[in-house]
Amino acid sequence: MVETPHAGYVVVGHYVDEDDTTFFHRMAVFAKENIFQRNFDEIWLGYPLIQGNRVRHLMRLLAGIPSSIRFFPDLPDIRFLNHRIAQVAGLYSLELNYTPLNGPMRLVKALEDRVLGLVLFVIFLPVMLVVAVAIKWSMGSPVLFKQERHGLDGKRFRIYKFRTMLLHDGSQTKQASHCDERVTPLGRFLRRTSLDELPQLYNVLQGRMSLVGPRPHAMDHNDHYKDHIDIYMQRHRVKPGMTGWAQVNGLRGITDDVKLMEKRVEYDLYYIERWSLGFDLKILTMTLTKGFVNGQP
Repeated sequence: MVETPHAGYVVVGHYVDEDDTTFFHRMAVFAKENIFQRNFDEIWLGYPLIQGNRVRHLMRLLAGIPSSIRFFPDLPDIRFLNHRIAQVAGLYSLELNYTPLNGPMRLVKALEDRVLGLVLFVIFLPVMLVVAVAIKWSMGSPVLFKQERHGLDGKRFRIYKFRTMLLHDGSQTKQASHCDERVTPLGRFLRRTSLDELPQLYNVLQGRMSLVGPRPHAMDHNDHYKDHIDIYMQRHRVKPGMTGWAQVNGLRGITDDVKLMEKRVEYDLYYIERWSLGFDLKILTMTLTKGFVNGQP
């Protein structure tokens, strides 16, 4: 890195693996301390390929940090052709959790969100006004439910939904069950049709959310599942979405099972790794049919 300052990378810290028993413990502490706040964008691993077991162990430890991870193998004379392998500062690196949503493509998706988000906001504005009046008439104020969630890179933001319950507390994250007495008849209809999510179009126009992406879970749920699913926080490498690949495949609603959440995370990561504008349009189309017409709870 000293010899290639033009590459634009700055080293903010490094660890030396001396193959002792304390190294992985130090990495576990490092991962825990840098889940939500950190001063770096990427993590680089430099190992011979014969030490693949140590790389796999490190990947499990570092998977909780929503940052790109690059692997630099000691193979200077081999030319790689795979699109997930890049040359950085004269060295070949394997990006172990590659996503197309980097660099210019992130700007493309932001433009998609702004344009389509504004169009959808205008289209659904009359619906939102009717829903707001109905909530005000049947339940009183407030009309909106507001709660903090983790967004891109684990940063906090305030999410908006139409209120569907008589009693609600933003500090409580217990999900409503199918027979929850707190949910009003109007609220049940809004949930079944996903109309309660429409205020999140404002989050999209704010730049806090995307039309398509992993759904933002309650913060208590994040704190719970990140300790049970190694790759859970990789979902936060992109902006959370109003709808996602997991949701249109039936993985939505109440999530009280770790195995079910693992499956949902796999669908989220599948989307992140294979993103394209066409994929987004496919998910949006499926949302309009499966989410609204079929009325999944």
